[in-house]
Amino acid sequence: MNDNVPPVSPRKPDLIVLRDAAEAAPPLIDRFQRRITYLRLSVTDRCDLRCSYCMPERMTFLPKKEVLSLEELYDLATGFIARGVTKIRITGGEPLVRRDIIDLFTALGRRLGHDLTELTLTTNGTQLANHAEALAKAGVKRVNVSLDTLDRETFAALTRRDSLPQVLEGIAAAKAAGLKVKLNAVALKGTNEHELPDLIAWAHQQDHDVTLIEVMPLGDVEEERLDQYLPLDTVRARLEERWTLKPLAYSTGGPARYDEIAETGGRLGFITPHTGNFCSGCNRLRVTATGQLYPCLGGGERVDLRAALRSDAPEANLAAALDEALRIKPEMHHFRMDTRGADPALARHMSMTGG
Repeated sequence: MNDNVPPVSPRKPDLIVLRDAAEAAPPLIDRFQRRITYLRLSVTDRCDLRCSYCMPERMTFLPKKEVLSLEELYDLATGFIARGVTKIRITGGEPLVRRDIIDLFTALGRRLGHDLTELTLTTNGTQLANHAEALAKAGVKRVNVSLDTLDRETFAALTRRDSLPQVLEGIAAAKAAGLKVKLNAVALKGTNEHELPDLIAWAHQQDHDVTLIEVMPLGDVEEERLDQYLPLDTVRARLEERWTLKPLAYSTGGPARYDEIAETGGRLGFITPHTGNFCSGCNRLRVTATGQLYPCLGGGERVDLRAALRSDAPEANLAAALDEALRIKPEMHHFRMDTRGADPALARHMSMTGG
């Protein structure tokens, strides 16, 4: 399942020229005057779980030859940094299944404290125990771990893999390595909605923040999306019957809006693409493992950065591609979850774009 790629090697002279040329480039500001400071960089579409809201059991993954090398991913990242990106989140698929991925974290980590302020990761946690210490050494301070349930049977049914013990081990290893852990839980009607209070309480006891997420209609998952969809305003109302939620000004730079639960002392975030559009403050761009830049998670607009990077004039073509991405970035997404039997909003799966 691991991608067979070499580790990040010293920069070639032509790539140094690429970065030096980009340093004089203007910041990334779209036509709605939103400044882009946050890159979500996918390193693989592969995953060792098969979550029912994310992909089908028999998922077809990209041929490895189409995936960018670690060197190319590094050079794309530095190109974004030169245009004002200060935060990079490595995503997938499951990024930790990619061979030598720590080499990329190490290379990017050398920029922390200079032009990069944060390097972080979203993971399903299955491989985290093996990599937590190396991630911390590379400069990662916090990680997001996807965890929708603490019940082993529910986890196995939801992910189609019996891997909850490995995930919990990974979370514990991350904490022991000094990483701040935030849990991401997709709220699913009839699946985990009754477990969410216990998941939140457990996380806060472990000093982990939690963010709840509404299911997004990306890709064919062989299940009815409307049957999965649980509005977070409904979840919030139920939680307020049990706890006191106090809105916070706290932000990690993403779309979540946070509350403090008075009784637990922990933070609880809500990502609401359906019940509370957050696009006006979007500061993000997403790049897939094949170098396709999607200005909006919920849109089909894209720009081919791989072609620019592998062209005869990479510095000029990459700059032009980034400018085009800013031009076509939409004002907002247009997800709908009110029609039974509807096709997904987009054919591509979340594992392709990165969470």
